[in-house]
Amino acid sequence: MTIRVVVVDDQDLIRGGFVAILGTTEDIEVVGEADDGEAAVALISEVRPDVVLMDIRMPGMDGLAATEAIAADPELGDVKVVVLTTFEEEGYVLRALKAGASGFLGKGVRPAELIGAVRTIAEGESLLSPAATRAVIAHVAQDTIQPAADGETFTYLTEREREVVLLVAQGLSNDEIAAQLFITPLTAKTHVVRAMHKVGARDRAQLVVAAYQAGFATP
Repeated sequence: MTIRVVVVDDQDLIRGGFVAILGTTEDIEVVGEADDGEAAVALISEVRPDVVLMDIRMPGMDGLAATEAIAADPELGDVKVVVLTTFEEEGYVLRALKAGASGFLGKGVRPAELIGAVRTIAEGESLLSPAATRAVIAHVAQDTIQPAADGETFTYLTEREREVVLLVAQGLSNDEIAAQLFITPLTAKTHVVRAMHKVGARDRAQLVVAAYQAGFATP
C-alpha cells in the first residue's frame, strides 16, 4: 500500500528537501505541498493524505491552528499529523500533541529516519520513541495546560495495561515492550489500544501526554 503524504513548511528549501527524500521510496507518494496553515487545511481536505508533515511557525495560520482544524474535522479522522520542530520549540510540543498531532520530528532528521517516521505514523504508531523525544515530553508535561485526564482515569486500567502505559510513556515501541514483558508485539499493541480507549486518548501520543499530565507517569 502506498502511503500518501502532504508536506507543509513555509521554507522552500526544507519543504523541497523532504519532498525529494520521500520521493526516493516506492511505498511513499507526496500528493501535495503547502507553505501556510490555511492552504494546508484546504489541500488536506481535498486530497485526504495518510500523513501530514506540518511545520509550526508559518505566516497566517500556523501549524498548531492547522493541526487543530484537521483534528476537529471528523472527515479527516484518518489523517495523521507529524509536527516539524526544533528543540528550541519545546514549549510548542505539548500544545501540538494536544491539538491532535501524532508526534513530532526535528527538522534536522536524517533521510532514513524521515522515511521510517512516515511509515511508523502510517502504521498507527506515534513518534515518541527516541530518547530526545522522551526528554522533551517529560519537560513539557509540566506545562500549566489543563490535564487531558486525571489520575483516577488510570485506575480503570488492568495491572498489565498500567505496566504497558508506563513503558509507552518511556518511549518504548511495541517490540521493545514485548521483549521487556515477555509477551508478543501484537499483545503489547492490544494492551496499548485498550488503555487508549479507557483513558480517552485518540492515539499513542495522546496517551503519553495524558499519563504525564495526570501524574501517572513521571519524568
